[in-house]
Order: sequence, then C-alpha cells, then structure tokens
Amino acid sequence: PALLVAFEKEYGYALRAEDFVDGGCYANPFRLPGKRFRDWMDFVQRKVSSVVGELVDIVHKNGKEAMMFLGDDWIGAEPYGKYFKDMHLDAVVGSVGGGVTVRMLSEIPHVKYTEGRFLPYFFPDTFFDGNEDNAVAELNRNWVTARRALLRKPLDRMGFGGYLSLAAKFPKFVDRVAEICDEFRAITAAAGKARPHCGLTVAILNEWGTIRSWMSHMVAHELWYQQVYSYQGVLEALSGLAVNVKFISFDDVRAHGFDEDIDVVINVGDAYTAYSGGKNWADEKLVSAVRGWVRGGHGFIGIGEPTAYAQGGRYFALADVLGVDKEVGFTLSADKYNLDKHAHFITEDVRGEIDYGEGMKNIYALDGAEVLDIVFSDRFKRRYSVGEVKLAANECGAGRGVYIAGIPYSPQNARLLHRAVMWASHGEGELRRWFSENPAVDVHAYASSRKYCVVNNAAKPQSTTVYRGDGSSFPLSLEANEIR
Repeated sequence: PALLVAFEKEYGYALRAEDFVDGGCYANPFRLPGKRFRDWMDFVQRKVSSVVGELVDIVHKNGKEAMMFLGDDWIGAEPYGKYFKDMHLDAVVGSVGGGVTVRMLSEIPHVKYTEGRFLPYFFPDTFFDGNEDNAVAELNRNWVTARRALLRKPLDRMGFGGYLSLAAKFPKFVDRVAEICDEFRAITAAAGKARPHCGLTVAILNEWGTIRSWMSHMVAHELWYQQVYSYQGVLEALSGLAVNVKFISFDDVRAHGFDEDIDVVINVGDAYTAYSGGKNWADEKLVSAVRGWVRGGHGFIGIGEPTAYAQGGRYFALADVLGVDKEVGFTLSADKYNLDKHAHFITEDVRGEIDYGEGMKNIYALDGAEVLDIVFSDRFKRRYSVGEVKLAANECGAGRGVYIAGIPYSPQNARLLHRAVMWASHGEGELRRWFSENPAVDVHAYASSRKYCVVNNAAKPQSTTVYRGDGSSFPLSLEANEIR
C-alpha cells in the first residue's frame, strides 16, 4: 500500500486492481503493457534500485562485495533496466539453463563480474543411489549447450549449488566436473574480454527491447513449455552463432529508426503477444519504417506469426516483405498457386526433415516468393490452395525476407538460422570464414588474442572441414564433445 500511495502522489493518478489483474493475465511479459503498467514498472525499478543501492553502500563501507542472485524473480532489479547501475552491485550470479541464460548473465552491464551456477544442482532429486550416470548425462547436456554461448561471451566465474556431501558420493560426476572446470579456464583464457569474430549484427524486435535482453519467451530459467520452445530455440541458436545480437523495441524504431550496424531484424512469436507485436503493427508509420528499411537493402526474418495484425486484407502486416501470409478464413476464395519447393542457399546443410517444433498452420506463399519447404495433406490432390508453407525466402526491393514456421534448438536448426541470416543480409559469400561444414561443429575466432577454437557439440565423434578467416580450409576429426 505504501508504494501505491507514493505512486499516486508522484504520478497524479491512482492505480486500479485491473491494472494488475489485466483481464486475468496479470500483466505477464507476453502481454502488451499499457501506459499505466509501464509507469508502475518504472516507478518500482527506481524504488528498488534506490533501496538496494543504500544497502550495497553499507556492504561496501564494511569492506565487502555485494552480489545479487538472479533467480526466478527480479522485479524492480531488472539487470538491463536503466536504473540497474544505481544499485552499485559488484556481481550477479544466476542459474545456467543453457546458452540463453549464459548470455543473459554474461552481458549484464555495470558489474565487475558475473557467475553462472551450472546444472544439476546437488539435490536429492538427482543425487540418490544408482543415479550417477544420469547426473553425469545432465551435467554434459547442460555444459555442452552453455559452452556454445560461453565461447561468444564468457562468464567470469562458474560454480554449482546444493549439498557437496551428495555430490561427493558420485566420483565419476566429480571427475567430470573437474574436466569441465579445466575447459572453462581454457575458454576464459582464450576468449576472456576478446571480441570474437562476428559476421554481422542481428536485432530482435519486440515490445520490450533492451530491458528483456536474452529473456524473450523465457519462463523462469528456460523452463520447457510446449507453446514457447519453437521460439526459445531462436535465442538458443543465436547465443552460440558468430553474429552480434541486439534487442530493440518498437518504440526504438519509432524514435530513431535502425542503428547503422544492424543487418538483419528478427520478429518472432505468436500473434498479438508482446514478442510478435500485436497492435504495434496497426501503426502505419512503424510498418512503413520497417518495410522501407528492408527495401533499402537489409534483411527481415519472421518466425511463427511475425507482424501479425489482421487489417487491410492481410494477417501479416509485412506479408509483402516475408513473401507469405496466414489464411484465417477471410481469403479462401483467392486461389493460391505458389506451391513448388525450391533448393536454396538457406537449406544447403539440411539433412532429413527440418524440425519446426509446433510449427504453424495455414501459411501460404505469395506470388514471387520462393517456397523452401511445404507440407501437403494426403486428403486433397490438386495444384492450388493446398499445403502449408514452413519455410520461404523473398526478394523485397533491394532487401530480403525469410519466413520460418518455428525453430526449436538443434545444431541443424542453428545452421539453418545462420544461413537464413547470412542470405537475408546478402552475406552468402562471407559464410565460409571461421566456419565448419558440419553443423554439429562450431568455429570461434578471437583476433586480438590470435587464437581460435573448434568445438564438437555432439555426443559422438565428428569429422568436418574447417575454414579459416582467409577462406583456406583443412579437414578435422573431433572426439565426442571435444574442444580444440
């Protein structure tokens, strides 16, 4: 109540219960926030950062450091918020669920160092008699996924949590932890503060922008949800790819357009969520700004239901950029003839079927777009108005658009996204620089330290051709999960 009273005094109006209840959705991050809730968020951030700053100053006066645990809830202490610096923290530590949480932690500004607590936690639900092999398997899965991101932007420290007495009963687990710690030291020694090779810059466009960097579609610490894993995989893939990643909001675009270093924009999510954009796409100035930027020679990738806002006879506001739209029953009488599947640069490394996760139904290609993957029902046999497009590429002025139905994380999907980004930015000729032909193997280069590494992300031995920065290549074989 004290905060609500202080809020009313400062802003000149009182908040209502509905501002928080939000029709039963409780203003969760998937919702588009209204002005009143944004005011409340700003107010709470200022209050929390101020109080924490005072407490941290007391800690510092007593010669100690202050570390915040980034747990399941950090209301008011948003690490990418504009008031986070006022907390004067020395460090942030958090649980590592995969590459996304590594990047979420390692890129936090205004602290001296960051730390990740790796899985599994030393708790009885994992560390019980007869379960050592499963504990080691979980450790390996967590490490290999997180390692991709560490090689792009390492944490300063690593650790584990729980009861050491339980872990001590598993000698194979302890030995594997020792090996992983040695790998971590090698990575931080090689990468450290060095800037890794990056082919281009990708920006994730949604309602939140910077304040939820590496947090979109995340529930708690990367908990699996059927409704989000097909989108969460986009960030998991990006966390280990050789690209710079930014997070921008619709308001950023309205205010000053796109930064000059951005090559490709990605809009991903379900219709009418904060991540796809909802009513933002009713703003013709915004739509025109994005369309004009793409047509000027840049790239736009849409995943799921990007730019979805039904108006003007279209479901996707940027259907002309993406080369696809979604049939929702309003244009059934308009025949659709673009059904032929084409080979393409984006799909050159695909082996077998592409995994789109939950995918998306009723997507069709517009005339002029290239269909790269389409699924047909066995119920109908005809040459128009059938099939569901899963992957498409489209020329738009001097720019390019790509549509993908969903991207759960896998090495093959990470490669698919990498190729999509390179194609959308007209960067096909730059792909094979610090590059591996095998999608299960990554290459990371650090020019300032004159070092590079090749890492096998698979649990089986892999062979590949590795390309250096000058385009020269050599064959290489790696043991399971090996880094060299």
